[in-house]
Amino acid sequence: MEGSCPEGAPTAVCGKRPQFGSRFLSDPARVFHHNAWDNVEWSEEQAAAAERKVQENSTQRVCQEKQVDYEINANKYWNDFYKIHENGFFKDRHWLFTEFPELAPRQNQNHMKDLLSENKRSEAPECRSSEDGSGLIIEEQHSSSVNLGHKTQPSPVEENATQKLHHLEICAEEFPGSSATYRILEVGCGVGNTVFPILQTNNDPRLFVYCCDFSSTAVELVQTNSAYDPSRCFAFVHDLCDEDKSYPMPGDSLDVIILIFVLSAVIPDKMQKAINRLSRLLKPGGMMLLRDYGRYDMAQLRFKKGHCLSENFYVRGDGTRVYFFTQDELDTLFTTAGLEKVQNLVDRRLQVNRGKQLTMYRVWIQCKYRKPLLSSTS
Repeated sequence: MEGSCPEGAPTAVCGKRPQFGSRFLSDPARVFHHNAWDNVEWSEEQAAAAERKVQENSTQRVCQEKQVDYEINANKYWNDFYKIHENGFFKDRHWLFTEFPELAPRQNQNHMKDLLSENKRSEAPECRSSEDGSGLIIEEQHSSSVNLGHKTQPSPVEENATQKLHHLEICAEEFPGSSATYRILEVGCGVGNTVFPILQTNNDPRLFVYCCDFSSTAVELVQTNSAYDPSRCFAFVHDLCDEDKSYPMPGDSLDVIILIFVLSAVIPDKMQKAINRLSRLLKPGGMMLLRDYGRYDMAQLRFKKGHCLSENFYVRGDGTRVYFFTQDELDTLFTTAGLEKVQNLVDRRLQVNRGKQLTMYRVWIQCKYRKPLLSSTS
């Protein structure tokens, strides 16, 4: 479920794209010397003009009857979008590995170990903990001795069994990717512009990638792609807002969940429950990664009157919808779901069409939120 206004990324430098925020426009006369500029400061006049534009294009709301249609038939509009564009609309997001190193090879192998080491240092000395195969902190178990009437230290065998308990609970029920040790889920995968770069770049045999989309057409395009490998990937149709439909993996089983320009396509009233459900799928220490449209992005300012559904929520000409976030709104969604903030940044980008001498101001928000590790007292 990707937006029909394609997102951008900074221009590659020396074959590798730098993390955003590395190219600054200090001399306005040089604006057309590059295709994009990072962290562009808006003047007070520009910010005020953007606010006026949004107020103007929000005055006329879409009638309630049509709003109901856009919600009920949302999958139809996305299916139509992918039937028209197939896999030719979006580019593969190789920039993901720079912005989200959690997805890159080797990085994910050390991610949980670092978290565990940090957590161990902060634990109370009387409660020792150990790492199990799924990256969880498990409190040392004490057994009661019937004969002696006091607590004794567990044997090495008992302690090892306790450490593996959660791993066994996950693996007791077979599911796609149950034998993997590092699991990634992308929600709103579209035609695979995130999934396939991950699979092609990360050859770790212990990695398994899940991907789902609201559109059955998009999922079919993923499954029929020559790069699709069922032994390493599982694509499925899923409605992020359907509370009655379960995911094909158990809770506490995912290391990373990716939301790239997808949450903005969800009706605002249903966003919180959707994030809550996804949060329950993460392992303790697991990460939720998001990149999406920010308030006053060029795409929002370009909407004409009659396309506004509700405040900062619009419908495009093809029937797909898009919301424009603030940092605080996203922080509330994630923290309410029990996640801890690692990163919440605004990426203000000035994109340039040097041929037409046009400037385009983009606003995206990038977030990383982590599920807390189990404490020694839980």
